Amino acid sequence: MLANMALLDVEKVIRDFEAMTKDAENVQRETLKLILEENGCAEYLQNLGLNGRTDPESFKACVPLVTHKDLEPYIQRVVDGAFPLILTGKPITTISLSSGTTQGKPKFVPFNDELMETTLQIYRTSFAFRNRGLACWNCNHQCVRNSQFKNAMKAMQSQVCSPDEVIFSPDFHQSLYCHLLCGLLLREEIQLVSSTFAHSIVLAFQTFEQVWEELCGDIREGVLSSRITFPSVRSAMAKLLKPNPELADLIEKKCSGLVNWYGLIPDLFPNVKYIYGIMTGSMEHYLKKLRHYAGDVPLISADYGASEGWVGANINPTLPPESATYAVLPNIGYFEFLLEQENVEEHIQDKVNGSFNAVEPKPVGLTEVNVGEEYEVIVTSFAGLYRYRLGDVVKVMGFHNSTPELKFVCRRNLMLNINIDKNTEKDLQLSVEEAAKLIAEEKLEVVDFSSHVDVMADPVITSRKVNTIGPLELRVLRKGTFQKILEHYLGLGGALSQFKTPRCVGPTNNKVLQILCDNVAKNYFSTVF
Repeated sequence: MLANMALLDVEKVIRDFEAMTKDAENVQRETLKLILEENGCAEYLQNLGLNGRTDPESFKACVPLVTHKDLEPYIQRVVDGAFPLILTGKPITTISLSSGTTQGKPKFVPFNDELMETTLQIYRTSFAFRNRGLACWNCNHQCVRNSQFKNAMKAMQSQVCSPDEVIFSPDFHQSLYCHLLCGLLLREEIQLVSSTFAHSIVLAFQTFEQVWEELCGDIREGVLSSRITFPSVRSAMAKLLKPNPELADLIEKKCSGLVNWYGLIPDLFPNVKYIYGIMTGSMEHYLKKLRHYAGDVPLISADYGASEGWVGANINPTLPPESATYAVLPNIGYFEFLLEQENVEEHIQDKVNGSFNAVEPKPVGLTEVNVGEEYEVIVTSFAGLYRYRLGDVVKVMGFHNSTPELKFVCRRNLMLNINIDKNTEKDLQLSVEEAAKLIAEEKLEVVDFSSHVDVMADPVITSRKVNTIGPLELRVLRKGTFQKILEHYLGLGGALSQFKTPRCVGPTNNKVLQILCDNVAKNYFSTVF
């Protein structure tokens, strides 16, 4: 059946996108109406007194802004199998897990068929603007298991090259080794190298540097390495692996001819068109290494979303990842935006009685944002999240028709915050980039980085300007420390495709903090403000 499926009509996808974004305000009203009509019987909305109303004005008057912490009791009841219509009008049958790499604890997030459809729409839209039929390596597990997703990937000629037994192997080391082997066996057919995050792609080729000779041995003899122990994986790979000394000789020649592995990807896969994955935010750090492996092959940043759902598609694929923008699709959810300055001043002190009064934030709608301003994204989804503060800070770079094009700035809750002394994730990255330029003169590189705020020390912390905040401390870590953090995370059942090195280790992430502290090679303290 799949062999007879028609290819995606990219021109129709683009026409539909153009029509929708020209009427974004009305599409948003209709999308909110649809969400509330489908989910109006849910306990959460019933308790808020909407009483069947579906207009934005009533919705905003009745439904408060929330964070994941506010919704945790409701989601936990769904997880526990309580009354099914708690957040949605139809039972939630699937719960996704966020990466959990910052606070050390993943979040439960509702997932349903409607979110799957928005995933497919995002993929179709960005694919249409790239307008190339390409084969990819890797996809998110939640989607790969879904037959609807597989059919859609087939229509976009974007099938994975590894068998399911490899993709769903419980051991990521064995899975990665076999991914590399499958790629080599199909090297002429590979047109796209992809993973969810840029970090995973870099890790894959760093691993290749270590195991390439063993991979060549497998190909030469047609026998899989003994490092692969799962019978199902060995059986699946046996169907692909046959003795091929000519291919082994070619790969050995390619690898031996590279200088410091520059241009490894196009040398291994001569027909690769581009490299695709999330390359913004905390992933920007890996771009230098990825470009080293990629040579002249373009890097394209994947679409913008989160565990809670999608926001926008990359419709300008020729932009470098550092400049990537995402056009919001107005029919995949209802979006509001909270001006970042209002977030900073969300609570003010009443000088008369010394109490704190909450300033009610007033978000604006999708078409009401201003170019050049930074906002926190607020999402209302088909999967039971209503006026949900996503925690992402974005900058409005312009408009495509009447829908905004957003640039990801940082995660708002990943802030190095000691009273009035505040630094964002972006500030931290810029500092690391400047430091990397200095050590590059000594032919050294920053492999990875993280940060932590220590508020346990005396004196009482107020401001660095009056010397009551201690000096910045730089800790140089032993080689392999971040690999230990990855191993810890995977040992908790996390997926490699979701792993993000925590840029700010939260107070509840004790194990990761312990790994960092136990592997300090040298430390230095700043002597200037």
